[in-house]
Amino acid sequence: MLGKIITAGSFVLVMSGMLLAATPAPAAGPQIETRQDPAQKEMQDRMAREANKKRQQDIRNDTEKLFQLATELKAAVDKSNENLLSLEVVRKAEDVEKLAKKVKEKMKESVGQPVKQELPTPVPPYPH
Repeated sequence: MLGKIITAGSFVLVMSGMLLAATPAPAAGPQIETRQDPAQKEMQDRMAREANKKRQQDIRNDTEKLFQLATELKAAVDKSNENLLSLEVVRKAEDVEKLAKKVKEKMKESVGQPVKQELPTPVPPYPH
């Protein structure tokens, strides 16, 4: 049980880091080329950007809640000992797990094209 609690706390830190580095993934499903009215395409692009912006804000809010729950969980664990593990600790661990899963699912739900990141050009070693 303590291993799950520690894992949940570690997960919060990992998810926070992922939140900062998260970029939208390509939308799932087959890509069918159709001719669209430019105004309609612009409206769809704007809606996709707004959906991504809302999703990102939801992830930030949920991650903040996740951090708070993990902090409360740590405080509850610190109060317990090896012979006593309260129901409060178990419930908090379950809440952390549920919220972490929710954040993970929201990170997977992206809309639109991914942001292309270019890798730096490698520098050849200096000849001696």
